[in-house]
Amino acid sequence: MISGRTRPARKIAAPDATASSSDRILQAAKNLFATRGYERTSTVAIARLAGTSESQLMKHYGSKEGLLEAIFLRAWERINSSLRQAIEGLSSPARKLQMLVGLTLSALKRDPDLKLLLLLEGRRIRKTGQMVLLDEGFQEFVRIADDVLNEMQVSGQLRSDLNLECIRSALMGALEGLLRDQLLAELVGFPAGYKEKEIQKMFEAILTAFTATR
Repeated sequence: MISGRTRPARKIAAPDATASSSDRILQAAKNLFATRGYERTSTVAIARLAGTSESQLMKHYGSKEGLLEAIFLRAWERINSSLRQAIEGLSSPARKLQMLVGLTLSALKRDPDLKLLLLLEGRRIRKTGQMVLLDEGFQEFVRIADDVLNEMQVSGQLRSDLNLECIRSALMGALEGLLRDQLLAELVGFPAGYKEKEIQKMFEAILTAFTATR
């Protein structure tokens, strides 16, 4: 356990009053999960912040677990949509991979609450059912990454002696680890004081281990 510095206070923001009740619930849940933690946030508190009833929360999302899954699903759908549009006109698979990493980092930078939830809550085993959340949106993101890496391998840019899924897991694991440690540096003073540009530079350095030599 990391100690020595208290977690900085996070502002609990009220949802947009003009949004629909389902969107207000989603906004309230994301903010409370990021501020108080998933386990310490009740559905009653979420409904209260959203200005609606707990019965409406259950009607739309079924449970607290359903809410967290909906937050992740919507986030990945937006990221995936941006990625598909950005890489559609690109012919270079290496450029597509750069775009995939850059757009994902930008999306997380714009939404600190989402970044915190994805990195600290997304792979945590839940008490109910002992399941790790693995939503369709994230799986679609993985398919996009696999398609790009496959293009690179077919074109001779990646080593053919390495399993493509191993390459993807290694790259995504490294990126996730870099981002998580950076977040822990912000929250509790973990020694990882690097910036986004340094993360991209390190990702490119790691990628060279899988690049085919000509």
